[in-house]
Amino acid sequence: MRVVLSLGSNLGRRMENLQGAVDALFDAPGLAFVAVSPVYETDPVGGPAQGAFLNAVVIAEGMPEPRSILERALSIEDAFGRERSERWGPRTLDVDLIMVGDLTCEGPELILPHPRAHERAFVLVPWAQADRAATLPGRGLVAALLADLDQSGVRLRADLALQPPA
Repeated sequence: MRVVLSLGSNLGRRMENLQGAVDALFDAPGLAFVAVSPVYETDPVGGPAQGAFLNAVVIAEGMPEPRSILERALSIEDAFGRERSERWGPRTLDVDLIMVGDLTCEGPELILPHPRAHERAFVLVPWAQADRAATLPGRGLVAALLADLDQSGVRLRADLALQPPA
């Protein structure tokens, strides 16, 4: 099953935080690395005034339970000092589970596919670069969704690149 995760960081050593997340996602069994997008610098969306983010998307294959992926994502955020003091506030690391195959889930802790992914250029632009044929379940082709979004706050950082997990 295809698994898509969005990574973001706007505090601390942003690039090291993203690379650490890529490595940690594949430390445990259950997910196999497929691709990682280019890195983008993005304007914050919502929340308080804060610095720019670095964002990327990781694509994996596997059959893990979505809740186990969520638990892994949350523990990785914690390991990188994520504090949840303010909604959409600055953070050392954000690991969002965007989709797990065509599974749908609507619970208090997890909604799949991610309920706002189709509105977020900072998710869709990198995802489209990592997988040109990407489809967001229930919404359609990522490339088509991008046509309706303002992408001006998403800038490619050609000088930065995430490495596949070791």
